[in-house]
Amino acid sequence: MKGISYSRYGGPEVLEYGELRLPKVGPDSVLVKVRAAAVNPVDWKCREGYLDGALEAVFPVVPGWDVSGVVVRPGPAVAEFAVGDEVIGYIREDFLSRGSFAEYVAAPVRTLARKPRNLSFEEAAGLPLVGLTAYQVLVKVLQVRRGETVLVHAAAGGVGSIAVQLARHLGARVIGTASETNHDFVRALGGEPVTYGAGLAGRVRGLAPEGVDAAFDTIGGETLKISANLLAPEGRLASIADGDVVEYGGRYYFVRPDPVDLLRLTELAEAGAVSVHVSETFPLERAAEAHRLNQEGRTRGKIVVTVEWEEEPEEGRGATGY
Repeated sequence: MKGISYSRYGGPEVLEYGELRLPKVGPDSVLVKVRAAAVNPVDWKCREGYLDGALEAVFPVVPGWDVSGVVVRPGPAVAEFAVGDEVIGYIREDFLSRGSFAEYVAAPVRTLARKPRNLSFEEAAGLPLVGLTAYQVLVKVLQVRRGETVLVHAAAGGVGSIAVQLARHLGARVIGTASETNHDFVRALGGEPVTYGAGLAGRVRGLAPEGVDAAFDTIGGETLKISANLLAPEGRLASIADGDVVEYGGRYYFVRPDPVDLLRLTELAEAGAVSVHVSETFPLERAAEAHRLNQEGRTRGKIVVTVEWEEEPEEGRGATGY
């Protein structure tokens, strides 16, 4: 199969497009024919070796944890999915090796759910990681309730844009930080935008004089400190960017695959409660450009890599396990 891989840590230049071995499919996995794969900041952080202390890299590494595609072969123990099922997945494993930036990926069933019927494959690929992150933080960590005020940072980004929509669905009022160019976008999501930078605390206080009930930090550093100081007396704080959150009485959270949560996101998307904004798409062979753009950190919504779709001839199905 064709795919993207890297054989050493480094910048986008280490990504190579070429022929790769088709992944083996274990008993509890399915072979997915990839239609699209979203780019996330964790992808380039893995590529540059920042997660080497936590995740073993088995080179060559195929990057990518988000996927949308079609099941072409279930493993022998799989009853959840059948050939032809359209799926989405956050296919993170406890090592780096077989990701979604390829024509096929072997995905454990614990990482998959059915694809939302109303989303394109490109939109659906952008939902799993950011959707699970936002859902697990808002529902399980911060336990956001109706009538509360929630502060969401980077509200126009991948995680932030989903978090604004989910918090609104939960019945909360949402204040979202964003650059001025993204204020209309945040308003369209249901949030009240405030600009980053000097004076941020005062701007938030102007909208929530008594403080916010919950703050979702996606940036860390000074932003985390400001968030802690903006909390109401019983306010809750969570960060996905800075472990120092525990010093402020909050919780650091790293998203995990969960098929129940992922299916809930599918249902929310089909109900119109959550949508995915795709800012730009790149063909698979230009994945390095997609990585560079994501690494700049100014993306509205998601950047997605697409894989050319061709129907396999009947006689070629043995190679792919059809």
